[in-house]
Amino acid sequence: MKYKLFGTRTGLYASEIILGGAGLGIRSGYGSTPEEAHGILTSYAKAGGNFIDTSDRYQLGESEEIIGRFLKGQRQNFIISTKYTQSSSPNPGISNFGNHRKAMRQAVDASLKRLQTDYIDIYMPHYDDGCTPWEEIARGLEDLVQCGKVLYMGLTNFPAWKTAAIASSIPLNAIQIEYNLVQRTADREFLAMAKEFGLGTMLYSPLAGGLLTGKYRNGATGRLAKIADEAQREDDITKEILNYLELVAKEHDAKPGQVAFAWALSTGHFPLAGARNINHLEDNLKAAEIELNPEELSRLDELSKIVLGYPHDLLVKVRG
Repeated sequence: MKYKLFGTRTGLYASEIILGGAGLGIRSGYGSTPEEAHGILTSYAKAGGNFIDTSDRYQLGESEEIIGRFLKGQRQNFIISTKYTQSSSPNPGISNFGNHRKAMRQAVDASLKRLQTDYIDIYMPHYDDGCTPWEEIARGLEDLVQCGKVLYMGLTNFPAWKTAAIASSIPLNAIQIEYNLVQRTADREFLAMAKEFGLGTMLYSPLAGGLLTGKYRNGATGRLAKIADEAQREDDITKEILNYLELVAKEHDAKPGQVAFAWALSTGHFPLAGARNINHLEDNLKAAEIELNPEELSRLDELSKIVLGYPHDLLVKVRG
């Protein structure tokens, strides 16, 4: 496992692959049992991983609880990021969810208890709730840093303009965005913004919910197949990407999903490896051993690139 500086606004060195905690636990009706989850965490740590991402919503808080038990006696060795907004309760009260200060304070204290720690390394709203002023979110996060409950601040699923506004008002450290070979809209604004502000960038869904493994070509079904059929449907562009992933995988004696994950690693950002069993985890970890050559990277970039649109396309023309 390689380690890299997490953005330029921190001195924090993090493993290049983050372990995603959404599947740790079974309270939401899917995922890994506590015993299986402990095995996944142990395998990740043995591979050199030191960065675990979760949320108070994942498995209705069970993910944080499992991670908290795993961290006993070794908390100092890991970077823990967690998120709030949705609440760990399936039926939260009207004032117990969202991004406002009250929900933030309640959520961080509950997460600290479940994680059995006195600080969270990176704390983030899970998404923009559409009503809390960004100034309130910024001040609330900075207050958590000032009182020692949080070390670094981040945002997940926020518009680029609002992220930039917050990053201009407080020393924001991280963003978490969706990014993969079939979802590159972050190329329009997010990645340039993250570079400008020195934000550590976490990439979720690097395999597009399993689409880039090729398993849905064989009629496989699963939780994501039910809730994201449209995203998993093969259009002409996706078909070309999958065909090329299969070709490159044969050249590297690997699986298509491992090649897709290797591409995500090649961006220099931090992809999340979601795993409901050790085999899933090992598949993702092996991607770090794949060195895609310039021709392969160029072809994958060409196949997956998006139309940037206005004003980017206009600026290319006027700048010659």
